[in-house]
Amino acid sequence: MTQSNTDNRIKFGLDKAVLGILLTLAWPTILENLLETILQYVDTAMVGHLGAQATATVSLTATYTWLIQSVIGALGVGFLSYIARAVGEKDQSKIRKASRLAMIVALLAGGILMAITLWMAPHVPVWMGAEKAIHADATRYFIYINLPMIFRAATIIFASAIRATGDTKTPMIVNVWVNVINIGLNYVFIYLWGQGAVGAGMATMVSYTIGGLLMTVVFLRNPSLDVLGKGGSPAQGKEGKPLVTEKAQDILPVTTRQVLTAVLAISLPVVLTRLASCLGHVVFTSFVSSMDTITYAAHAIAITAEEIFYIPGYGMMAATSTLIGHAIGEKNKKKEKDVKIVSIALIFGLMCITGILLFVGAHAMMSIFTKDPQVIAIGTRLLRMVAFTEPVFGTSAVMEGIYNGMGRTRYPLVVELISMWGVRVVGTYLCVRVFGLGITAVWIMMICNNILKAILLALGLLSMGRKNAQK
Repeated sequence: MTQSNTDNRIKFGLDKAVLGILLTLAWPTILENLLETILQYVDTAMVGHLGAQATATVSLTATYTWLIQSVIGALGVGFLSYIARAVGEKDQSKIRKASRLAMIVALLAGGILMAITLWMAPHVPVWMGAEKAIHADATRYFIYINLPMIFRAATIIFASAIRATGDTKTPMIVNVWVNVINIGLNYVFIYLWGQGAVGAGMATMVSYTIGGLLMTVVFLRNPSLDVLGKGGSPAQGKEGKPLVTEKAQDILPVTTRQVLTAVLAISLPVVLTRLASCLGHVVFTSFVSSMDTITYAAHAIAITAEEIFYIPGYGMMAATSTLIGHAIGEKNKKKEKDVKIVSIALIFGLMCITGILLFVGAHAMMSIFTKDPQVIAIGTRLLRMVAFTEPVFGTSAVMEGIYNGMGRTRYPLVVELISMWGVRVVGTYLCVRVFGLGITAVWIMMICNNILKAILLALGLLSMGRKNAQK
């Protein structure tokens, strides 16, 4: 056997191993995201059968809710990246300190954001230019879904810390229960108690609260995080060796301030990136909501219907961040490179499949949420347009996961500002307010935004790869 063939077999073996680990970490997160999307689908479908106004009530505040929760998600990214790297370093002291800090951050962030959303509630329908007929219900719905923000913060941040240790199944199990509870309460509040669209918000409030409590329990009991300092059995590697060790506090033990500084260095650019994205969505949605109710309902439902098809991208995003963090902590450049290549190739292939399914099933997906033939026809056309760019969207998500795992979160912020605000927001403004074009032109701008974002993120990774090769 030649040396070349031997090298190829070794490389193939490493790639295959990385692929197996990625799939093992990713499938619970993908299923978890699927369940969360089903929660949104249930809300939208149950409310959609009440009419276009009820759909607009629920959908109107979705972008603001996403904006608020994205801040918490960004903090979760910081903890995931830091803890994953500490796991790679086998440093239990860093892991425990970061986990304890996560509890404080979840409490503070949740409390502050809850106060902000309660203040925002009566203003959101006005800011979005909605019809006055739905102002009251939209305000109540927004209040209900944001009241349990502390519990929502606990769910998101604690789940990120748990995933960083390589345990992606436990957060999935928690979300199974949250979804089961939400589906049951939706039926009770919307139909049995006759609360309509507002009832969906009440059901979400209760399910979010229960989810936060459950996630807190499993977070405190996780042996790898060892939050309570009981010195439980740490996670075991393939050969029965602990994934983390105490390191006797090292010569210079890490302080809580150092952990917070490191986490915020990663999180703050992610917060700004997601704020830029979500605020862009707010402005973008406000342009669409100024159109007639039928068009806006079709747009909102199509956005919701599409979500289930790009779930693999976000599932792979978390798994990729975790493995990149482990590789960096281990100082294993080969593993880091393999994770990048395999994750991008895998998600592109998976998203080609979901894109085909979206194109074929566009009409059926719209029909799940509404019986209005006009809304279905408009939404079907929009979904078939965007189906071709699903692989691009998924690849962008995984590339963001790579940047997050590396702790290089500033460049994605620049990319988001250019693609979201330079293309989607400005382009949509010109299409709607200047040239008077319809919803099709608006979605073309959205597609252009996604393509440019993927190109810029890829160029950044290629540039880093060349620099590392030259060293």
